[in-house]
Amino acid sequence: MKKLIGLLIILTATSVAAQEAETNNDFATALTAGEFSLGLRARYEFVDQDGFDEDANATTTRLRLNYRTAKWNNWSAFVEFDHVFNILLTDYNSGAGTSPNKGEYPVIADPDGSDLNQMYFDYDLDSNWKFRLGRQRILLDNQRFVGGVGWRQNEQTYDAFSVTSNALSNTTIFYSYIGQVRRIFGQTVAAGSNNVDTHLLNVKIKLGDDWAVTPYAYLIDNKDVATFSTSTVGARIAGDLPVGESKISLLAEIATQSDAGDAPVSFDADYSHFTATWVGANGLDLGIGLESLGGSSDPGEAFRTPLATLHAFNGWADKFISTPDAGIKDSYVSAKLALGKWKLAAVFHDFAAETGSGDYGTEIDLAAARKLSDRYGLLLKGAFFSADNASAYTDTDKFWVMLTANY
Repeated sequence: MKKLIGLLIILTATSVAAQEAETNNDFATALTAGEFSLGLRARYEFVDQDGFDEDANATTTRLRLNYRTAKWNNWSAFVEFDHVFNILLTDYNSGAGTSPNKGEYPVIADPDGSDLNQMYFDYDLDSNWKFRLGRQRILLDNQRFVGGVGWRQNEQTYDAFSVTSNALSNTTIFYSYIGQVRRIFGQTVAAGSNNVDTHLLNVKIKLGDDWAVTPYAYLIDNKDVATFSTSTVGARIAGDLPVGESKISLLAEIATQSDAGDAPVSFDADYSHFTATWVGANGLDLGIGLESLGGSSDPGEAFRTPLATLHAFNGWADKFISTPDAGIKDSYVSAKLALGKWKLAAVFHDFAAETGSGDYGTEIDLAAARKLSDRYGLLLKGAFFSADNASAYTDTDKFWVMLTANY
C-alpha cells in the first residue's frame, strides 16, 4: 500500500505541473458534470444435482449504481455500488460458508449483501499513458487467467494500481500491481477477500488489421490461500482469415505455470487452447476447440486459474471450477445463430483427464438471448452435465432466466 501511495503522490505532482496546459473545467464543474447510471439484474436459477437431498431454487436481484466524474486536470474518478438481495425463493447454498445451514442444497454462488464494487481514480497523462489507482475491474484477453466473474451477481474486483500504455506503435502494454482480490462471496466470510502480492503484465501487439499476438506474465503470491500462488507465462495469437463474405477466426494459446510464493507443492504444468470458428455472413457461426489444463498423478500439481472468470470455460454447469489433479481436456463444438431479434447458442463439451485415460463426462449448454428494447434484455440459459464416473462427478442440470435493465 505504501508503494501505491507513493505512486499517487507522483501522479499528483505531475498533474499540478501540467495544469497550465489544461483546458478542462474546474473541480466543482467536473463533479456536477459527472454521469450517473443505474443497472438492475434479476435472475432465477435452478440446480438439480445428484448427491443433494434438495434441488436449489434462487431468485436474486442485483441493484448497481455508479457515478463517473468529468475530467479535471487530466484526473477523473469512478465509484460503483452493488446491492444483492433475494426475492421469494431462497432454497440454495450461496457457498463459502455464507449460508451455513443450507448444506442440503447445491451451491448457487450469489450471497446477498452490499458491496463497494469499484472506486478508483484515473489519471490520463496524454493519449498514450493512463494510470488507475483503487478498486477496479480487470479483464484481460478472454478472462481465462484474469477476469471479473461477471456472471455471478457479486463481481470480482481488485484493489490495484494499473498502467496502460500505447506509446509503442501497434502495441498496448498493461501492467497492474494488486494488493487485494475482492471475491464473489462478499466480505462477511474469509473466502470473500484475499490479500495478495500480485504482478500482471499483458502486452498486445497488432500484426496488421486482423491479427494480434499477446505475450503475458502473471505472478500471483496469495497470502491467504497458498495453493493459489502461481507464476504463469504464456502467449496467444488470434486473428481472422477471410473466406468470401465470411471469415474463419483462429486462436492459439500456450502457457506454462509453476509454483510461487508459499505454495505448498512444487510443480510445473502446461496449458493450451486452440479454436477455429467459421463466422458466416448469414448470422450462423460454427466453432470447434480443444482446451487443455495440465495435471499429474500426484495431487496438487494441476494447472490452476485462481483469478479467472471460470463460468465462461469448461461448461456452464461449473463442474470444473477447480482443475482436477489429473488435469482436464475439454473438446467442444459450438454453434451460434442470429434469428430475428434472438441470439441462439449451443455448445457440446466432452471432458477427459489430461493425464491418464479417465473420462469425466459430457455437457450440453444452450442459450437464447434478446433485447426487449434499448434498455431491457432477456436471457434463457441451460447447462446439462452427464457424468461418466459418478465417484468423481455427479449429473447436474442448471437453468436460468435473467432480466436486465440499464438506465
